[in-house]
Amino acid sequence: MYRQSLATLLLLAGFHGSALATPANLDDAIIDVAHRWAKVSYQTPETERETAFRSVISETQQVAQTFPGRAEPLIWQAIVLSSAAKAQGGLGALSKVKEARDLLLTAEKINPQALDGSVYNSLGSLYAKVPGWPVGFGDKKKAREYLEKALAINPHGIDPNYFYADLLADQGEYAKAAEHLKKALAAPPRAHREDADAGRRQEVQRLLDSIKQKHGEQVASK
Repeated sequence: MYRQSLATLLLLAGFHGSALATPANLDDAIIDVAHRWAKVSYQTPETERETAFRSVISETQQVAQTFPGRAEPLIWQAIVLSSAAKAQGGLGALSKVKEARDLLLTAEKINPQALDGSVYNSLGSLYAKVPGWPVGFGDKKKAREYLEKALAINPHGIDPNYFYADLLADQGEYAKAAEHLKKALAAPPRAHREDADAGRRQEVQRLLDSIKQKHGEQVASK
């Protein structure tokens, strides 16, 4: 336990120490936040992620304050809040996902095309995963609409194909889900997102393997 606590403290110290100053350029600030998100999401033990995300949330808030009126910082605020909510789990995480949804809806009004349509990736994922009424705002139909908008903007992207496939698999459309997972694996690399791409590809492959193992006949028949 002591070693785990020390590791967490060192991790947070690294985040806080490098997040004191927001880059003067918005693109650089977004790249920095994206790398921090990927580090927590894919390189940090699950038991430490909720705590580690706190400093990344603070950084995204600082970036949004430094660059008001821009959609990109709001989108990343929402992405980090959603990831932190997933790490936290339970009903206590609902406030984070609701805040994330509201940030995304604001970003959509500013620029729905920002970050290759990531507004719609994130909204679709939220509506797909959050519990429905009366607990939350989850809605599979809305999720599908948002994810199809994301695909219309970025048809070959790894994220829109993965999130859409995840929803399709959840709704029993395994053959179509497998098609989009294969597109996700073939997606072109994203500049400055090598760490995120590597982590996402692992998620894509795990879902594809699971579909093939459990529903191979449906996939093979198409």
